[in-house]
Amino acid sequence: MELHILEHSLKVASIAKEGIQICTHGLIKLAFLPSKTRCKFFSLTETPEDYTIIVDEDGFKELPESEYLSVADATWLALNVVSGGGSSTSSQPIGVTKIAKSVIAPLADHNISVFMLSTYQTDFILVRERDLPMVMHTLSSEFTLLRVVNGETVAANSTRVTNGFVKPKLVPRPIIHPLSSPSNMFCVTSLDPDTLPSVATLLMDVMFYSGGAKETGGQSEDSGHIRFFSFSLIEGYISLVMDEQTTRRFPNNVLFTSASGELWKMVRIGGQPLGFDECGIVAQISEPLATADILAYYISTFKFDHALVPEENIQSVIGALRTNESTGQ
Repeated sequence: MELHILEHSLKVASIAKEGIQICTHGLIKLAFLPSKTRCKFFSLTETPEDYTIIVDEDGFKELPESEYLSVADATWLALNVVSGGGSSTSSQPIGVTKIAKSVIAPLADHNISVFMLSTYQTDFILVRERDLPMVMHTLSSEFTLLRVVNGETVAANSTRVTNGFVKPKLVPRPIIHPLSSPSNMFCVTSLDPDTLPSVATLLMDVMFYSGGAKETGGQSEDSGHIRFFSFSLIEGYISLVMDEQTTRRFPNNVLFTSASGELWKMVRIGGQPLGFDECGIVAQISEPLATADILAYYISTFKFDHALVPEENIQSVIGALRTNESTGQ
């Protein structure tokens, strides 16, 4: 298996709901007019709390300075596991649970914080740029490490630095954050970029004008319906995560669907904002699911994390995660 270190230098930011109109011009340009920017990596996820933006440095220039814009204090790099020698963004999704034991758990064992973005096409593991030497050291025994430079994939230079890299003592990882499962059912889908102009007005309405700003209480009930929508345009590939009701607003045959028409349920992680420094949150969720052989998408946002699992598995997922919860919580 290959681990690709993509060339994008990424920023992770939060836009407050009440300030979204200030950033709308730049966001529309990034999502719908990519030829007008040099941005190659853009993702927007709306939750009840805010909008999370993951964007490369060229794309970040499109966002105005604002009191409503909070930026995580780090530059992030995207890692991507590729099997069979395929392209990093066109490979079939293998799911965060499929890389839980080979990537997520070893990084957690070495106290490396990760930020996850699963898309229709693949899974991106974001790590802080300053952690890259430790990441490469940790994963080099399991993967062929490759870097993407000017669009070309080349062998990653091994740091050969081992001072300070102590083999960690493996410890159990009980789930320590509250879990909830909203009532929505979600679709993970895509569309042909050539059809994007035909649904641009609809997508803008879904992103910015469909009442999301009014739904500030979406977190108050574990079983309640929440506002969640994710749009990614990464190296020309579009990914969409939206609830089943929203998909019905799209014309027939525009959205890609699996043969099974699979629906997904969400497990939302966190009672208070999680922050960026705690290590092992993704591992706490993905390892029990990997043990149970349950596929999952995983989307980290500025304040909370979200796992999407097949709808028919939600009860067994909740059971497996509850079993793994820390006592006394």
